Amino acid sequence: MKLNPESETIEMLAKTILVAARTAPKAKGKDDIVTALLETEDVEVLASAMEEMADRKGEGFAFFKRDAQNVRNADAVLLIGFKTESVVGLNCGACGFESCKDMLQHSKVNVDFTGPHCSFKYIDMGIALGSAAARGKDLCVDNRVMYSVGAGALSAGLLDADIACGMPLSIKGKNMFFDRK
Repeated sequence: MKLNPESETIEMLAKTILVAARTAPKAKGKDDIVTALLETEDVEVLASAMEEMADRKGEGFAFFKRDAQNVRNADAVLLIGFKTESVVGLNCGACGFESCKDMLQHSKVNVDFTGPHCSFKYIDMGIALGSAAARGKDLCVDNRVMYSVGAGALSAGLLDADIACGMPLSIKGKNMFFDRK
């Protein structure tokens, strides 16, 4: 008899959740989404980078340290973001510029993330994150989308993306992402 074998399924479940992100609808069908499943050795690199960011950013960013502990305690950590220089080409102004050409000519800033980008790329990422979170829920895998995890991953050089969010996963008896302090 094998007791509590469910923990052995986390990698397969994590990859299934990433399938939902990959196959989520994208504006004009252009897929600029980047996904990753952290290896065990990357978890401490990420958590340490998040703690360093909390110290560097100062007041108001203590939640990075709390989230770093969630990363350490997670059964798996997913990263979902995008990397692109493309635009949808609608000249809609949602990015804050009059035309796509104006936005593309604007110099990029690089703080936690790099931008500006076409607003539809952010929408695509949001849909991918929502699809992944929903798939996790469907599979009974506790998860939480976290800005801090994505910012930490980019800071640590774990993902080549312009923007990312992280999604720690847990298959424990209690949802570790619910009662966080």
